[in-house]
Amino acid sequence: MARTPSPASPRTPLNRQRVLHAAVAVAESAGIGALTMRSLATQLGVRPMALYHHFANKEEILDGIIDVVFSEIDLPPADAHWRSALRHRAVSARRVLARHPWAIPLMESRTTPGPATLQQHDAVIGTLRRAGFSIAMAARARSLLDSYVYGYALQEASPALHTSATFLDTADAIRAQPPAEEYPYLAEWATEHVRQPGHAHGDEFEYGLDHILDSLERLLTAD
Repeated sequence: MARTPSPASPRTPLNRQRVLHAAVAVAESAGIGALTMRSLATQLGVRPMALYHHFANKEEILDGIIDVVFSEIDLPPADAHWRSALRHRAVSARRVLARHPWAIPLMESRTTPGPATLQQHDAVIGTLRRAGFSIAMAARARSLLDSYVYGYALQEASPALHTSATFLDTADAIRAQPPAEEYPYLAEWATEHVRQPGHAHGDEFEYGLDHILDSLERLLTAD
């Protein structure tokens, strides 16, 4: 007796959220340079023209995926002291950017920011304003903190810093450069700092972050 074929499962409908998640997947696997309307359509299994029902162009998709990244960053906790709140947010941002290194150069470049992006900036400025910073100082503090986070995340995205092992290999290569006398301070850095037990490049992020917050606290109390 012939079996009745089961009906084909319906295809998941295309929507903005599904397109954005697919765009993030392309960026994660092949880099942001590989993200095109055609590569995105291939990732979704649709024709490129289907994407234009949801996004006007690639720029709108870039706005959207950067907003997705911002949505993953913790907001500064509203019930915490301003310093603890901004420290929490900076540590979260660094962690998110470690997952999405392709996003780092684009974080402040979008001219049509999405709601998560706007909420992040509003929350940071609001935290500083409620702490007593003037609007000018709040703007400068936000820029300083974000520049530090993005710069550190960009440095960590370097292949030489992806793991402790490769970082140590880099230090060993510097240490082995002949003659070592020509680079005495680099040799000292490699031997007395990087090669020390327990050293982790990532620990230096919070060291620098705390110094920035110390400086901001001094500015606040000096007013």
